[in-house]
Amino acid sequence: MIEKLACKLGRNDELPNIELAQYLCETRCESGIEEIVGGLKEKDTAIVNDCIKVLYEIGARNPEMICDYADEFVSCLSSKNNRLIWGAMTALALIAGHAHGPVFERLPEIVSAYERGSVITVDNSISVFAELCKADKSYENAVLPIMIDHLKKCRAKEVPQHFERASVCINFENVGVFTDVLESRKPDLTPPQQARINKLTKKLGISQK
Repeated sequence: MIEKLACKLGRNDELPNIELAQYLCETRCESGIEEIVGGLKEKDTAIVNDCIKVLYEIGARNPEMICDYADEFVSCLSSKNNRLIWGAMTALALIAGHAHGPVFERLPEIVSAYERGSVITVDNSISVFAELCKADKSYENAVLPIMIDHLKKCRAKEVPQHFERASVCINFENVGVFTDVLESRKPDLTPPQQARINKLTKKLGISQK
């Protein structure tokens, strides 16, 4: 399967990687996926980058097919390769709702990557936290404060998108803290940003003050 990666084919685009992900999903080729996961440890950065692309493309189509590799994805978060870091966090965001136990066990490493991460890493971290929060009350106790603190402090332009990512875990018990933080950020938001928030809160049945 490694030979089918874009870099191995002399390609500079992602289409071969996407096609490989589709093939592995359609054939449910577990050995092929395992080979691609093994490629994350290669010294060749191009191979590593292509492998993580294939894996999160698989996750976008069928997350359960890569759920067994949560530990491998978390281990990638300590890499010096930013492409690998945000790609791994993307994969974790896709599987967190299905493999929440193994993902939660590595929460400190995920939080560390979130705290020092790039924009894409942070974006997907919020999705990871939200899926964990949704999965189990004990997980919620650990990750909800992180999300609320983030919504309080992040750049105004990030509030709508990150609220959308966090919204999957909103329930009748925690809706109040989300409402409060959205109210506190209102003065920072432009009319279009506030409109985006209003659209989602209406959809969720949340009444803002």
